[in-house]
Amino acid sequence: MTVLYEDNHVIIVNKESGEIVQGDKTGDTPLSDIVKQWIKEKYAKPGNVFLGVVHRLDRPVSGVVVFAKTSKALSRLNTMFSGHEEVRKTYWAISANRPTADEGTLAHWLIRNEKQNKSYAYDREVPRSKKAILRYRVVGSSERYHLIEVELLTGRHHQIRCQLSKIGCPIRGDLKYGAKRSNPDGSISLLAREIEFVHPVSREVVKVTAPLPQDKIWQLFK
Repeated sequence: MTVLYEDNHVIIVNKESGEIVQGDKTGDTPLSDIVKQWIKEKYAKPGNVFLGVVHRLDRPVSGVVVFAKTSKALSRLNTMFSGHEEVRKTYWAISANRPTADEGTLAHWLIRNEKQNKSYAYDREVPRSKKAILRYRVVGSSERYHLIEVELLTGRHHQIRCQLSKIGCPIRGDLKYGAKRSNPDGSISLLAREIEFVHPVSREVVKVTAPLPQDKIWQLFK
């Protein structure tokens, strides 16, 4: 775990692929517990450490994760992140396929299948669907892969994975959404690259960027 930003109210860390943000049925130690322990040891805190989960990343995804260190910050951040207007999230995705247009806005209607833990995208509104919007642009290419920058305008289940797959650009390693093969480490090539928001207490702008994973394919785009 690498701490990218910290103050009295907020801590932002870099999540590695394979880590879970919050506890789940696997019983694996979540990132939230690791961060709590880090705070406890750094400040020699007795008793329990407060840490609020503000948002999540899928297990095979890496990058920026924000936690709240106080209840005041958690309440305000929850409101901000649920609305999306006050938070700018930028992701980088690697795909073997290049979008038809080098930049654009994608709008689909997504339905989440709980049993499959998968979302399905439709070009028009259908029953139980939720509208999903993102902006993208191609920011780099190698001989075999393309780097796509994505800005989320809504926050739906597996939104980037599902929408890029819908336009024929499944994310490298993402077998669930149409990639031809898995990545050796079980990750998918999706990185929560940058987050920008107004600090819930100081009201100053916080902007944090995650480092590129050490994977050799990511390093092509340094």
